[in-house]
Amino acid sequence: MIGPFSYAGSPAQIVFGTGSKNKLAEWIANAGCKRALVLSTPHQRADAEALARDIGPLACGVFAGAVMHTPVDVTEAAMKVVAETRADCVVSLGGGSTTGLGKAIAYRTDLPQIVVPTTYAGSEVTPILGQTEGGRKTTVRDARILPEIVIYDPALTLGLPVSMSVTSGLNAMAHAVEGLYARDRNPISTLMALEGLRAFSRSLPVIVERPDDAGARNEALYGAWLCGTVLGTVGMALHHKICHTLGGSFETPHAETHAVMLPHTAAFNAKAAASELATAADIFGGSIGGGLWDFAKTIGAPLSLKEFGLSQADLDRAASIAVENPYWNPRPIDRDSIRALLQEAWEGRRPVD
Repeated sequence: MIGPFSYAGSPAQIVFGTGSKNKLAEWIANAGCKRALVLSTPHQRADAEALARDIGPLACGVFAGAVMHTPVDVTEAAMKVVAETRADCVVSLGGGSTTGLGKAIAYRTDLPQIVVPTTYAGSEVTPILGQTEGGRKTTVRDARILPEIVIYDPALTLGLPVSMSVTSGLNAMAHAVEGLYARDRNPISTLMALEGLRAFSRSLPVIVERPDDAGARNEALYGAWLCGTVLGTVGMALHHKICHTLGGSFETPHAETHAVMLPHTAAFNAKAAASELATAADIFGGSIGGGLWDFAKTIGAPLSLKEFGLSQADLDRAASIAVENPYWNPRPIDRDSIRALLQEAWEGRRPVD
């Protein structure tokens, strides 16, 4: 029986398909914009400059300073370029770091955003901004943060290294897993979460074996859209709180942290959300925590937090921070249980549901 629920669909315009990047200028014009500032990380500067050339007179400049966890000082530097170039929209080319910067600019200016993802982060379809300042990462949810247009071109992911494909995909999968037991979940978000998990369960192993498989890249990007849309529809829980803590206070790599923590946080909530997680557990062999860990190991994902240089003392501090202003979670949390959870993730042990 379907119980009461509330559902609001995303107003974002989704453009999906190989070659869709070539329609970027058309979408900028459709948004009523004439001066697009192209954003990227330093690593993707050449790609951003090429994209700016592609859209010709619609580009007013490039800012290639995006970094992980969206530091406020980087956003402030980008805001100066926005003012200097008189940009009337931003085009974010890349993964979660660049998307985060575009969101931070839009949150402060309400400029339209067009995102052209090159990873499977999924954050491009959420109204959520996570930003760091003073060694802490905070999140805010606001309608201004949601990008207006997202252009998914699977061809742009063909060059994504296998290691990044794996961790980026697991990052997106974490959005779906948490969406299954979110307090404000609904039948549509659950359908999308399960479809997204199935898409990644099929595509990531193929990408590991054949990185240039166009069909697998297409399905993985489809999964990223689904999983990200779930996160944009429902609230976050323990998994995201811990990953925000580790990334914001200890500067652990974003996607890799999600990849390591996902099996452990899923196992932590397995009994409290047994019915909600049952179908997902079946996708991964019958055990949600252990099955996700086995899947991650099979595709070569990192399995332990100690790979990121964290110490035992760091775990003590992380546990204390994680229980400050906690997100809602289906299983009650306390410092001792979170500390034990972090210990298992630090050691890289296979979790038991």
